[in-house]
Amino acid sequence: MKLLEERILKDGILAEGDVLKVDCFLNHLMDVKLFHEMGMEFKRLFADKPINKILTIEASGIGIACVVAECFDVPVLFAKKAQSVNLSGEVYTTKVESFTHKRTYDVMVSKKFIGPQDHVLIVDDFLANGCALQGLIELVEAAGATVEGIGICIEKGFQQGGKKIRDMGIQLESLAIVDAMNPETGEIRFREQ
Repeated sequence: MKLLEERILKDGILAEGDVLKVDCFLNHLMDVKLFHEMGMEFKRLFADKPINKILTIEASGIGIACVVAECFDVPVLFAKKAQSVNLSGEVYTTKVESFTHKRTYDVMVSKKFIGPQDHVLIVDDFLANGCALQGLIELVEAAGATVEGIGICIEKGFQQGGKKIRDMGIQLESLAIVDAMNPETGEIRFREQ
């Protein structure tokens, strides 16, 4: 998606450790007009799927997932990273390792919000190693629901997450795939799509 690639080049900041900071428009301060364009692109890419629920993980994916859900006219469910008094009853749970935070979380969704009748589009802001997505796929499968596809804003194509997910046979659509980035020169190279 050319619009997203241009925004990454304009406002993205490269940092050591293969970190691409896009907090000024994607995952801290959010550009809702850009989100709407991305949501409409996901709607186009998954138009043939019977999606009735969007699933993401706390916290950075929630903003984009809400806009995508509005484009599909379906609800959003987000996997929580901590048990709270708001999450009562039985839950599906799995472990997820975060690339950004360098820690493992127990993530969970309430059993009352997902089941065999659901056709799920998983949405997230970033894809690096694919651990979060694998955890979300496990939650969907535990509920007997169907993963119809995965929509990612920015994929780090030089890391193995995208390959892992595609090798599972799941339709994965990334709006921008970064194939290389150099913090010393500030160069970012995108995959031709």
